[in-house]
Amino acid sequence: MDYYKASLKMHEENKGKMAVASKVKVETKDDLSTAYTPGVAEPCRKIYENPDDVYKYTNKSNTVAVVSDGSAVLGLGNIGGLASIPVMDGKSLLFKEFAGIDAFPVCLETQEVDEIVNIVKNIAPTLGGINLEDISAPRCFEIEEKLQSQVNIPVFHDDQHGTAVVVSAAVINAAKLTGRDLSRMKAIINGAGAAGTAIAKMLMNLGIEDVVACDSKGILTRERNDLNEAKKRLAAVTNKNQIKGTLAEAVKGRDLFIGVSAAKVLTQDMVKSMNENAIIFAMANPEPEILPDLAKEAGAAVVGTGRSDYPNQINNVLIFPGIFKGALAARAKRITEEMKTAAAFALAGVIEDSQLKPDYIIPSAFYPQVADIVAEAVKNAWKE
Repeated sequence: MDYYKASLKMHEENKGKMAVASKVKVETKDDLSTAYTPGVAEPCRKIYENPDDVYKYTNKSNTVAVVSDGSAVLGLGNIGGLASIPVMDGKSLLFKEFAGIDAFPVCLETQEVDEIVNIVKNIAPTLGGINLEDISAPRCFEIEEKLQSQVNIPVFHDDQHGTAVVVSAAVINAAKLTGRDLSRMKAIINGAGAAGTAIAKMLMNLGIEDVVACDSKGILTRERNDLNEAKKRLAAVTNKNQIKGTLAEAVKGRDLFIGVSAAKVLTQDMVKSMNENAIIFAMANPEPEILPDLAKEAGAAVVGTGRSDYPNQINNVLIFPGIFKGALAARAKRITEEMKTAAAFALAGVIEDSQLKPDYIIPSAFYPQVADIVAEAVKNAWKE
């Protein structure tokens, strides 16, 4: 099936994918007077007297904005806010379909950090949560940090944290399957942008102490003088033995490879240099760092990608609907590390140990109740 052609036809026929739907009927004069003036004045007064009543009388607790400046749209690059609308519209659709959350795209024509923060901060009263999407690194780190400090609702950059949580769930199950203790695993992450940075932090939250990160120039070390501030912070907490060199040196003797980088950068010889029964998550799209068949031929025991046409698809749709559903239910003011870790273990736990297989270490995006399972864990993990 030609998905590009089918998608173009679907978008043209439907003029996008989302629409606003009424919860109440307006068929009589009384309906009109209750839904709008004069009746609507009363909930306004109640909220003015007690701001927390906004959750009682409005849809704030189930509303999320999908915010993007279109600067790093997956596979397309910096296409700007206007051209990013179909992606953010699609993300809104996934929120609704998988978690029942009312989400809408907010696609901006500015890529200036403080302007983005100011715009989103000032629409926050309507929202229960903010999903940042497809914003380039290192700006995404600054936007998330600044925005979260100015609003009392969760701000979640899915490209960072959603990816990291799904990867972590896959790592938990792959470690079980290959008989590895997380605390003794050695990991290499190729790609030191938004996703790679968040993945590194999550792996360390899981107890993996030996994590090395690489960018296009090689291993991140504290001695490198060509790193931006975000990479300097990543280098400060990874590569505990301060090894140096290229990706080929980095993968030697490693148990786990995670790629959020570029096609074909991992060779079979590199896989062969890893520890026995290596775990490979090659998530570059549309073509992974190494094709699964090649990785398995070279000795990998478990292989996952970001694609739906191979087993073990590492797909963010498994996590962001549940994380937001749980955070909204808890009226959380932010997404904490404890909530993300709880989400990872909850997602991993969807598959029983007896069901784990090399081609089944992460559930399908359509596995029933995944969002509810993750949401419950996230809700219980929230602490003020």
